Amino acid sequence: MKLCYALRRGVFYPSQRDEFGEMPPRSERRGYLPLVKSMGFSAVEVGVDEEADERSARDLASELHDYGLDVGCVRAGGALHHALSGTRARQKMEREIRYAGWTGASIINTALVTPPTHPSGPGAGRQGEQVSQGASRTASEQDFVSMAEHLRTAGRMAADVGARISIEVHQGSIADNSTATLHLLDLVGLDSVGANPDLGNIYWHYEHPDETSEAAIDALAPRAVYWHCKNLRRIHIPDLHRSFFERVPLPDGDIDYRFAISAMQAAGYAGYFAVEGAQKGDQLSQDRRSLEYAMGLLARD
Repeated sequence: MKLCYALRRGVFYPSQRDEFGEMPPRSERRGYLPLVKSMGFSAVEVGVDEEADERSARDLASELHDYGLDVGCVRAGGALHHALSGTRARQKMEREIRYAGWTGASIINTALVTPPTHPSGPGAGRQGEQVSQGASRTASEQDFVSMAEHLRTAGRMAADVGARISIEVHQGSIADNSTATLHLLDLVGLDSVGANPDLGNIYWHYEHPDETSEAAIDALAPRAVYWHCKNLRRIHIPDLHRSFFERVPLPDGDIDYRFAISAMQAAGYAGYFAVEGAQKGDQLSQDRRSLEYAMGLLARD
């Protein structure tokens, strides 16, 4: 497997900018990118820049290449089939595909998260509750068919630029567990559209997970084209019918990545192992620890 940094916190002295998933400003990256490379990463995941033109996209790719890094994945998302937000989500997907073509990214990751129907109601947060707004449990077959139609169009566009779309298994989306994701992939029916089996998103979706991490990775590994990896500790409060979660480095959480890596290797997965980085504290030290743990498992006989 190749190693990709799905950074989530980009604060790096002297810059205090903390935008989700964005690297530090260019002026600070001359110190930042050598550290990322020295950790063992070969690529980074970047958020799609909706204002970027071809020149600026290629400039970013060139800057990363100067430090021995590729743009491995371009990240966006949205419910492509949604009556109100779907148009913007589809436009963003098209820009994401163009951006991948300009930067040479092989993966276009999308989380098909539906806007909450009742933003202040139960399940709006899509973490640790008994219900979740926008989840596959409340989706109709027509929802799956409509989403698949839009993904099929996007998948053909992605193939034209030499990339593949990864559907991130994500809470609050129609693809929130292995069964729903596989059904959607079967409806799409394209090799250029596959799964991102993000086990953390399954684990923290409900008070009690839909399925075990072991069952999910075993089912999804053969269809995976990209892989977000993060870990969590679950704190269950039965009296509140809620679970709460703490993000931790990969070796310290409840998800067994020794099992998960074995399942992916057995399925012949050769894509990116993307460390989904820490969002608080010294992220580079925490993410180095996650990567070193993963590299140890990947290197074992």
